[in-house]
Amino acid sequence: MSWETVIGLEIHAQLATRSKIFSSAATAYGAAPNAQANLVDLGYPGVLPVLNREAVRMAVKFGLAIGAQISPRSIFARKNYFYPDLPKGYQISQYEKPVVEKGSMPILLEDGSVKVVGITRAHLEEDAGKSLHEDFQGASGIDLNRAGTPLLEIVSEPDMRSAKEAVAYLKKIHTLVRYLEICDGNMQEGSFRCDANVSVRPKGQEKFGTRCEIKNLNSFRYIEKAINYEVARQIEVIEGGGKIKQETRLFDPEKGETRSLRSKEEANDYRYFPDPDLLPVVIEKDFIEGVRGTLPELPDQKAARYVEKFGLSAYDAGVLTASREMGDFYEAVLASLKSKNLEGNEKLAANWTMGELSAALNKDGVEITETRIDAPRLAGLLARIADETISGKIAKEVFESMWAEGKDADAIIEAKGLKQITDTGAIEKTIDEVMAANPKQLADYRSGKDKLFGFFVGQVMKVTGGKANPAQVNDLLKKKLAG
Repeated sequence: MSWETVIGLEIHAQLATRSKIFSSAATAYGAAPNAQANLVDLGYPGVLPVLNREAVRMAVKFGLAIGAQISPRSIFARKNYFYPDLPKGYQISQYEKPVVEKGSMPILLEDGSVKVVGITRAHLEEDAGKSLHEDFQGASGIDLNRAGTPLLEIVSEPDMRSAKEAVAYLKKIHTLVRYLEICDGNMQEGSFRCDANVSVRPKGQEKFGTRCEIKNLNSFRYIEKAINYEVARQIEVIEGGGKIKQETRLFDPEKGETRSLRSKEEANDYRYFPDPDLLPVVIEKDFIEGVRGTLPELPDQKAARYVEKFGLSAYDAGVLTASREMGDFYEAVLASLKSKNLEGNEKLAANWTMGELSAALNKDGVEITETRIDAPRLAGLLARIADETISGKIAKEVFESMWAEGKDADAIIEAKGLKQITDTGAIEKTIDEVMAANPKQLADYRSGKDKLFGFFVGQVMKVTGGKANPAQVNDLLKKKLAG
């Protein structure tokens, strides 16, 4: 039997507010355990939550960016469950009336086609605390610093049909929340994580299969592995005559498998009811339009501009706009080249930003905001390629020295004598010397062994230390070798 995978994601994005959603406690990451949990976060008798206006603004900003409906009136409810890291015994969340409804997100598939994933809703809620299981000798510790941190839970439609599609969608949302500056997207710290709802059904069947939820995935690699394992597990169970139980599962990255955590709760298990301490949230049109005015150029808009204005491929544009910082850096390089009257090198700048620069950043494990070669200095190197002072090959050597020594391209080129040889007479003289030193290869080439042309190019470049202009070498060699 042929099977179809059905996937929906629930993404939890911690909003980048300075204080919590219902209290004045700080949200900064890394504080000593329980140093940032106040009486409101802990639900002490007599305390009252007060909604953080900035959290609402960020939720509306996200809703506008995905073309969603912004609810003029939304309601907070109490979601009741009992975990050690939920001090109040309930979580304040939005249930029946979320702030954002009915949006969508286009994703680029591997075959180059575009698929639109529906977004059912995005609602505001508070985060729970965190259970700590290490260094407690058979016990668990509870850190409530995270309790009350504002979350935007982004719930997709079950529109994805493979782990790769799910990862593409997740990466797109990750890029978007960072562009909007509403979430830092740090998956390692847990500020951007997701739950994956996975089921399978026979191909052609309309009815969905029984789904299992994989909780708290915080790595693109783990998400793909977890979904693929779960799909294979469910198919094996069904084909073996068993039935899938609706349950919550955890992914073990060391074993590469999911394991059962608990039976899946339904809405009635949580006993939702409107929070009596919080009034309905009324969002007026003027507020929405004010937020709309703060929207930046969004990733898809920026990528389309790069294709149209700079002549880049859709792939290159997608890579350069995958983060706001990368796009800003690329445009700063172009601005610097323009100031040197070297417009028209957009592809060259794209190749070096995506290639050598990104490789150096990855090798050192740093972000582009921490680069050792800033945009004007990279533009200075590209200017020397564009005006043929150095070749692309020598430029890579210069780049490595710039990264290691912190010097400008011109200083390194001068100090190491790396200027490209463009004098026709000097190149012709070297070609004559190479031909004279290799009479057998010359005779073989002239007898029809055209592949030896590469040998002669290599010899000329070797004699000149790689400094001869490659285009000139090719042109002059063709004439000389032809006799």
